[in-house]
Amino acid sequence: MATVQLFTQFPCKTRVSITRNSKSFSKPPILVPMSSIIHRPVFSTRRIGVSRADFRVRATDAAGERGSALLAAEEAIEAVEETERLKRSLADSLYGTDRGLSASSETRAEIGDLITQLESKNPTPAPTEALFLLNGKWILAYTSFVNLFPLLSRGIVPLVKVDEISQTIDSENFTVQNSVRFAGPLGTNSISTNAKFEIRSPKRVQIKFEQGVIGTPQLTDSIEIPEYVEVLGQKIDLNPIRGLLTSVQDTASSVARTISSQPPLKFSLPGDNAQSWLLTTYLDKDIRISRGDGGSVFVLIKEGSPLLNP
Repeated sequence: MATVQLFTQFPCKTRVSITRNSKSFSKPPILVPMSSIIHRPVFSTRRIGVSRADFRVRATDAAGERGSALLAAEEAIEAVEETERLKRSLADSLYGTDRGLSASSETRAEIGDLITQLESKNPTPAPTEALFLLNGKWILAYTSFVNLFPLLSRGIVPLVKVDEISQTIDSENFTVQNSVRFAGPLGTNSISTNAKFEIRSPKRVQIKFEQGVIGTPQLTDSIEIPEYVEVLGQKIDLNPIRGLLTSVQDTASSVARTISSQPPLKFSLPGDNAQSWLLTTYLDKDIRISRGDGGSVFVLIKEGSPLLNP
């Protein structure tokens, strides 16, 4: 801030007054250099002027920043809407495929394309660093893992079908439980495996299975017998034995209560074959897409998600 120098030298004259009878005289002036005087900056009281051109530039910059922010917000909203649309399209495509077992080649291609699009929009690039999202029970909705297809096939065990395949992750204790629940006319039963997992990368976990569990059958008090059962492509009429089965209903109810009170059967799973790894390629609060060590893909939907209701 500039200062204004008013003088280069400041003359000081001293006058001495004497009595009326005395003569008046003056001392020679004493010159004081300005460098010995402390200058204080002099501020102008006039207002600071801003040119119109400068104002227009600043206003244009502010408007440009607001426009960029609005554009970024719109693009973010469109991205979220597109992801939600892809998720709903995938869930609709999975409907009626029996977890992939009965999907046609065209449906498989459509599902594969939707999976690839979702993976490219993964909102969680490091799933193992977002364990709170991994935590909970996930229902298997689709898989290309061919080793599961014999389990999913109908007709291998008469009157029994796979009711649910799920994976429950406990991120606090680093445990995983894979479970298959079977349903039949007499009740339900489950087979599960318990495992520990270790984080190997931002997307990959190593799984080591430690224990298998055969759950206690949960038998129903009433027996519902269908009119026929299909075995190896042939229908067998069950009406002739319907009366016999009805007569033992009371006995079955008593047996059901006794069996259901028994503890589950547990057995260990030793050996290197009880290990696997899993790569999570998409994760949000509703859907998890994972790829296994054999190149197979798994689509799981979080329990309670509206995507489970087509």
